[in-house]
Amino acid sequence: MDELTIVANVAIVFGVIYKLFELFVGRKERMMLIEKLPAEALADGKLKNGYLSSLFNCMGGGLVSSVSLRFGCLLVGLGLGLLIGYCIVVETQPGYFMENVGYAVRETVSIIYGASVLLGGGLGLIVAFVIEVMRASRNK
Repeated sequence: MDELTIVANVAIVFGVIYKLFELFVGRKERMMLIEKLPAEALADGKLKNGYLSSLFNCMGGGLVSSVSLRFGCLLVGLGLGLLIGYCIVVETQPGYFMENVGYAVRETVSIIYGASVLLGGGLGLIVAFVIEVMRASRNK
């Protein structure tokens, strides 16, 4: 188990460093896009509507609300997955809540929890995608 901890810590450190570099490079790209905008697009320090929508389309096509929608649906899906996993464990593995539990029971419970959490998270992201598609079709 100690080897996995070392690998996980290294992965976390490199992931954070990668995201920091990505953040700074993305900032430079956004600044270049803003510099390319014509002078009349910036009226009173604000972007006019047409230029604002084209800027969002250039930067990846999504508003901040889409990110929060995805994140919220993901968390709801994970929570429901945990709840469903708990219900499945209570119904199928009554010996799990005893003191001495065998290896096979622990492995079965971990598979149940893992599968239900992943399934719930995936379903949450699918629901977020469907909501985004419905919003996009409504706005066209």
